Amino acid sequence: MGFFVAQFLTGLASASALFLVASGLSIIFGVTRIVNFAHGSFYMIGAYVAYSLTEILPHDIFGFWTSVLLAALVVGVLGAVIEFFFLRRLYQSPELFQLVATFGIVLVVQDLALSVWGAEDLVGPRAPGLEGVVRILGEPIPEYDLALIALGPIVLGAVWFLLNHTRWGTLVLAATEDREMVAALGVNQAWLFTSVFFLGSFLAGLGGAVQIPRETVSLLMDLNIIAEAFVVVVIGGMGSIVGAFLATIIIGELNAFGILVFPEITIVLAFLVMAVVLVVRPWGLLGKPELHSVASTAPEAPLRLPERWQVVAGAAVLVVLALLPFFVDSFVLILATDILVFTLFAASLHFIMGTGGMVSFGHAAYFGLGAYGAALAFKHLGGSMELALVAAPLLAGLAALIFGWFCVRLSGVYLAMLTLASAQIVWAVAFQWQEVTGGDDGILGVWPAPWVSSKVVYYYLALIVCFGAVLFIRRLIYAPFGYVLRGIRDSALRSESIGIDLRRHQWAAFVVSGALAGIAGGIYVFSKGSVFPDELAIPRSVDGLIMVLLGGIQTLAGPIVGALAFTSLEDHLSRFDYWRAMLGAVIMLMVVLAPQGIVGTSSRLIGWLRARGDAEDSP
Repeated sequence: MGFFVAQFLTGLASASALFLVASGLSIIFGVTRIVNFAHGSFYMIGAYVAYSLTEILPHDIFGFWTSVLLAALVVGVLGAVIEFFFLRRLYQSPELFQLVATFGIVLVVQDLALSVWGAEDLVGPRAPGLEGVVRILGEPIPEYDLALIALGPIVLGAVWFLLNHTRWGTLVLAATEDREMVAALGVNQAWLFTSVFFLGSFLAGLGGAVQIPRETVSLLMDLNIIAEAFVVVVIGGMGSIVGAFLATIIIGELNAFGILVFPEITIVLAFLVMAVVLVVRPWGLLGKPELHSVASTAPEAPLRLPERWQVVAGAAVLVVLALLPFFVDSFVLILATDILVFTLFAASLHFIMGTGGMVSFGHAAYFGLGAYGAALAFKHLGGSMELALVAAPLLAGLAALIFGWFCVRLSGVYLAMLTLASAQIVWAVAFQWQEVTGGDDGILGVWPAPWVSSKVVYYYLALIVCFGAVLFIRRLIYAPFGYVLRGIRDSALRSESIGIDLRRHQWAAFVVSGALAGIAGGIYVFSKGSVFPDELAIPRSVDGLIMVLLGGIQTLAGPIVGALAFTSLEDHLSRFDYWRAMLGAVIMLMVVLAPQGIVGTSSRLIGWLRARGDAEDSP
């Protein structure tokens, strides 16, 4: 009995620390509707700042807790500054822009932390006065864990009082319900949002600071915590602090007892619960259905068949790609193969986002499953590359068929979160199913057939397959099926009123997109010779989102140009010491200064120059 009580209390301690982070994320989303991927960075910075302060201040109870509170205040101010100078410009932007922009912040903060604290993990001090253990039913329980268990409800009570018994809290709750009405009543939304961001960032920093006696401080803390924080916020209900507290207890106890009952699927348990909650109750346990949601895409101009100069330009690009092996070395050819692969990956994502209006935060699931499907087929089908390349889209398409059935029943940020949950489930399975996927060691020795073993020949294979698949996507967009998807995206109510089966068309688009991403994954694995769980992880999904955004979500050529720009940019910047910060800065500038992307901004500039020229020529 004592053992189970100890596990229960351990789960509560972990839940309490997670609640501090998730509550801040929930408050920020509830008011600003920002999908803040950088919240994990605030958690990490809180831990680093607290560690540094404990080295400076006296090593006693007062010094330790002063360090914790000061670290939280520093992070709160940092969050408010970032909101004031950057995120304030994104409140009316689609979820995609917000996610990608905050991921840019993640990259910048990671390299800033690297430059200040170095790459090595740091071991924080134990909390003075709480170094010992308390025996409960014969089992030793760390005193610091008991302190964390008490801290969670204290913070919950303080935040609840602040929101329900102060004028500021009343305004925050009102903004959570209806931001437009609050603005109409004359409330200064800008400063209200800044104060909310301060509080949310303060709580994230506090969560990181109190963790330094329990775990090492490292550069991986941000991505490790943000996935769990999103899970908690979605399960509890976005904007509900009590819901976040309830969800953290559920997740904490699942982690504590899941390792005893289901050790093979410990990582995936939280995401399974999140997926179930989203399907059964999309707005979370204690959340409320959204009355207003931000559109995932802005209105687009009607589709027109390409003009002659565009056809000629496309043909010229194809000729250049065909002649490329005669003028470049093997390194450039490998990079060109990667660009072709990611062009198809980005185009498949753009198909469901730009044409279908369905934002996916987990498209890497289908890219990675294509790679794993090809690798597993290669290993178990006698090393046949041809059969493996067929297996890649089949496995990815099958997964999209299953996950898509649930995803298309949601919309907006809830659909995006379910795609994230499904991708994390797939990643967890690949990471933990050691016997089949090789776990973290991956699958090695996946090499092309002898007839394409040359880098030049394999490049041509990738060119034919990827270029052909992109042309197929373009044909679908101009087909009746594509027009129906655009109609559903622009007005679901009107489309349904004329007899269109919304869910069936969106589901079909989801499957097609997943299968095409699987083709890209299959080509990719044979070009690299191996596959690892990283191809299924969140950063790979964000890569695809960045490619679509860089090119322009409202343009058909956007994903092609975006994949070229992102892959080339990443390759060149990775040669510098702090390349992540450079890439993050480029992403942030692009979101603010050129939200239409490279192609969209170029088209607008050309149109402006033409109009100006016509005006000058007119009498």
